[in-house]
This record gives sequence, structure tokens and C-alpha cells, in this order.
Amino acid sequence: MPFAGIDQKHLARAHLARGHAVVEVQASTRDDQGHRDRVAVLGHVLAPFQAQADHTHGAAVGDLLEPEGTRLPTDVGTRHVNIIHATGVEGARQARGTVVVIDVLRSFTVSAYALAGGARECRLVRTVDQAHALAQRTEGAVICAEEDGLDLNGRVLIQRSTAGTQVAAAVTGGDILAASLVVAAATVQACLLRKPGTITLIASADHPEDHACARYMEALIRGEHPDLDVLLKPLRESERYRRLKSGTWPGFPPSDLDLSLRTDVFDFAMPVVGEAGYLRLTAS
Repeated sequence: MPFAGIDQKHLARAHLARGHAVVEVQASTRDDQGHRDRVAVLGHVLAPFQAQADHTHGAAVGDLLEPEGTRLPTDVGTRHVNIIHATGVEGARQARGTVVVIDVLRSFTVSAYALAGGARECRLVRTVDQAHALAQRTEGAVICAEEDGLDLNGRVLIQRSTAGTQVAAAVTGGDILAASLVVAAATVQACLLRKPGTITLIASADHPEDHACARYMEALIRGEHPDLDVLLKPLRESERYRRLKSGTWPGFPPSDLDLSLRTDVFDFAMPVVGEAGYLRLTAS
């Protein structure tokens, strides 16, 4: 059964047309916040979330792409699309247009699996204390860092991470989407349906997987067929990747790495809206 809240008309197996956007790419804005070689400890979450997502999401999982690949929506026409690449909190503060905040390992990958597994929404906060306070006043809340394999149906997932939630909170514009590789194509689709003049792709941390996701999404906007293996080569050649793959990183099982690096698993985007004391992230 398709996940509630997915716009089946616009997202499920969307008809796409390639090569019509004029893309101007600007250089990355580096982050000075020190988000280097740090992964928030979120617990052994992706594997159990995947099982729930497969059960809840059913045939809609992984069903976005046409067999011939991902292309641009037919109504893009020859409109100019300006793409800006940015990094971290400083990049978020300078972001313009439709803003996509990317965190592959693992904040917004966790969000996607949780939403596909039945969570009603995710609420993003900056600190652990905020997470606990918000959980106390939210019925049915689950703090991601504390829970493992719970039934998420209809529940609220409260998330705090080192990079993703911090960067999302730093964006001052109103049109924000959270993204990772598992929702990359659907996020591109959602961006282009907004017909923006500018799209800012923000790598939450200066890590190769976040930059790879940004380049992957840029290529989809261009109507190209990106080679993700090439884009992820810097990650896979890094000591950080070898440590994550070895299972010696606390709170990060190797299965989470494999699940995080899958592309276009889910056919929904994740818009982010500001609320009093937190950011609301949902599937759309």
C-alpha cells in the first residue's frame, strides 16, 4: 500500500523529459563549523526502518524511475535554472531560492526510512536537551538516538544530528527540502515542480557522500545519467569509509552504510517547515 501523503499524480512513476533546463552552477561555499569526520550516533536504526518501510510502502518503494532513467519534468521548458553548491552552516545562511539540505550519513536517510515505515513526521532540533524537552510534550514521540526497531506507525520521530539538523536550522529561506541519496530523484522532481529560478544544494558536512549526492542531483536536473560509483569513489577510498564498513564506528552498523548509499529508494520528497521550537519534516 502506498505511503500516505505521497502525491501519486506528480511523483509516482512521473513522466519526465530531458535536456530543457539551462543550468548555471556556482562554486561551493565552504563551512567553517568543523563538521569533519563526525557522524551523529543515531543508533541501529536503518535496518529495522527498512523492514517497516518495505511493509508499509509496498509497491511504491523504488518505483520512481522509468526504466530508461531519470529525466526532467515535461513542463520545465527552456527556463533558466541557477544551481548553487554550498556546504555547512555558513552555506545555509547564504542559501537562495529552493534550498535542499543534504545529509546522507545518516540524518535525512533515517528520516526517509522512518517516514516510509509509517512515521507521521520528523521533528528536527539543534540540541539533545531540545530533543528531550520536545519528546516530553509530544504524544507518541520517539527520540531517534534512543530507540531501536520500534513500530513507527503514526508516531513522531525527533531527530538531532551533528550536521543535517544544524544546517537545516540555519537556512533562513522559506522553501526547504531535506534530502539524501534514497530520495534524490524525488527531491529533484519536487524542486522542479516549484519552477524555481535558483536551487541551492547544501552538503551538510564537507563529506564526499554529501557532495556526491549534490552532484548526482545536479546531473538529474541537467537530464544526465550520473555514474554514482564515480561520484562516491572519494568516499569509498577514504579511511572514514573503511572504518564505517568495518563496524568499529560506535552506533553505526555496516548495514546502515549500505542502506544509506542506495539511490532513489523512495518516491517522496521531504519538505521542511519551521514550527515553534523545531522544524517539521514530512513526506510529500
